[in-house]
Amino acid sequence: MIMKAVLIIHNAAIDEEVNEALATVGIECYTKFPNILGKGQLSEPHLNTEVWPAINCGTLVVTDQAKAKELMDKVRQMRTKLGKEGLKAFIWEIEDVT
Repeated sequence: MIMKAVLIIHNAAIDEEVNEALATVGIECYTKFPNILGKGQLSEPHLNTEVWPAINCGTLVVTDQAKAKELMDKVRQMRTKLGKEGLKAFIWEIEDVT
């Protein structure tokens, strides 16, 4: 079975929406990375400072190819709906899992 990793970097304020997207796709297992700092192309910087107080989260999922594609489609829909809120997803193939 081909496995894919999907890393979603998102504004902490929309973490619940990301969790709902995972549930809708049927993904129950994931890893969360809190307190991620950064600057994207469309959103304001998320640096956890007085000037730029927002902060990001990361959600990492390893799943089968079909669910990964479905999750990427959900993220694309969310980006359209949420605009410049801060949401980006990356996908790559997993070679091995122990």
